[in-house]
Amino acid sequence: MLQDKLQPFLDRYNEINELLISPNITSDIKRMTDLSREQSNLEPIVTATKEYLKVLGDIEENRMLLDDNELGELAKEELKELEPKKVELEEHIKILLVPKDPNDDKNIYLELRAGTGGDEAAIFVGDLFRGYLRYAELKGWKVEVMSSSESEAGGYKELVFLIKGEQVYSRLKYEGGTHRVQRVPATESQGRVHTSAITVAVMPEVDDVEIEINPNDLKIDVMRSSGCGGQSVNTTDSAVRITHLPSGIVVTNQDQKSQHKNKEKAMKVLKARLYDLEMQEKQQKEGADRKEQVGTGDRSGRIRTYNYPQNRVSDHRINLTLYRLENIMEDGVFDEIIDPLIADHQARIMEASGL
Repeated sequence: MLQDKLQPFLDRYNEINELLISPNITSDIKRMTDLSREQSNLEPIVTATKEYLKVLGDIEENRMLLDDNELGELAKEELKELEPKKVELEEHIKILLVPKDPNDDKNIYLELRAGTGGDEAAIFVGDLFRGYLRYAELKGWKVEVMSSSESEAGGYKELVFLIKGEQVYSRLKYEGGTHRVQRVPATESQGRVHTSAITVAVMPEVDDVEIEINPNDLKIDVMRSSGCGGQSVNTTDSAVRITHLPSGIVVTNQDQKSQHKNKEKAMKVLKARLYDLEMQEKQQKEGADRKEQVGTGDRSGRIRTYNYPQNRVSDHRINLTLYRLENIMEDGVFDEIIDPLIADHQARIMEASGL
């Protein structure tokens, strides 16, 4: 029964309340902070559980009054409201019971790379970046470009940017994969539709304690920054390239005029990439079921197509097609794609968990 699954949450919540007022805990700032965070995470399900149990109690009381001459009709009317509310609360609680991804509250690095299609792919990197920027504005998130490699035809060969805010990873973790674009390039005189592709990688921002890097595993090179077409951005050796020897991961940053700042940014991106690599390896060890649950599949897989002539965007994972491509890209209303992806993900986990 659902009540049996919910009781441990109530018990733990009450236990934390007792612990938070005990002298042993109030003198231990770290323990107190951890318990307060746990309590805060439990609050939504505890609040919903209390409401659910009250509704169950009210339903039971009204059912006992159905045969009462005076109160029977009133009880029947009450039940008409309570029964749908019970079903609604059950569905809400099932979603709250879905195991939470430990990265959901984290900020993320989004890495966009031009793939097949040459100049057109690079231009689309810029287009998708601007779409994500508008989405971030709608959500009240902050965006910081970490590194970029511009294309001569416009757009970017590669772009890495940090998005900070509430629930960033939980909303954007589904963006990882190959994004395909179909449209007529500006340089195409015959009006033929070209297909090109870019890849998107979603990497959680990590704390220093989560990933340790041995300085001996790093090869750090400094060089002159150069811009599009080879022109010098500045005349100092401020660009930094860091190679992580064990993994072969290379991170380059030249966006800042200070070598120190470029190195700092490059190290942050390197840590995120190494953490992402660890996550992928862990998922592979845990098998396909776990990979399905966390909602981040094979990065090389084609996840979405943007067809400009038809004003159509299709997400191939859930067979979703919307004829609002222009609005989504121009206005940043990616929730129209992301909400159905989250709903599908939650439904699959609930089915697998027997909820």
